[in-house]
Amino acid sequence: MTKRQYITAIIKDKHGRALSVGHNNYVKTHTIMKLHGQKVGVPFKEYLHAEVAAIVKCKNLHNAHSIHVYRYSKEGAPMIAKPCPICESVIKSAGIKHIYFTVHGE
Repeated sequence: MTKRQYITAIIKDKHGRALSVGHNNYVKTHTIMKLHGQKVGVPFKEYLHAEVAAIVKCKNLHNAHSIHVYRYSKEGAPMIAKPCPICESVIKSAGIKHIYFTVHGE
């Protein structure tokens, strides 16, 4: 049995159009994760999170208005997907003003 979580992040413009989609990865690392991890005091969390993956892939980041983060249980129920401190730091530095995420049971 695995405890891996599958998280998706979608960056949208102010009209609600998707600009980029990212997924977390338990194998890939990224220097942005490492740099912001050091900044917030957790330097060894460098595996790619969905929010950072979406930001890195976004070609029109200057049009980014919001980021939506989703996580669901195996049964399909929404679970909390609040961005971690590293991701919050990256989102802020990317200039994305609005963060939305699923919460448990809603």
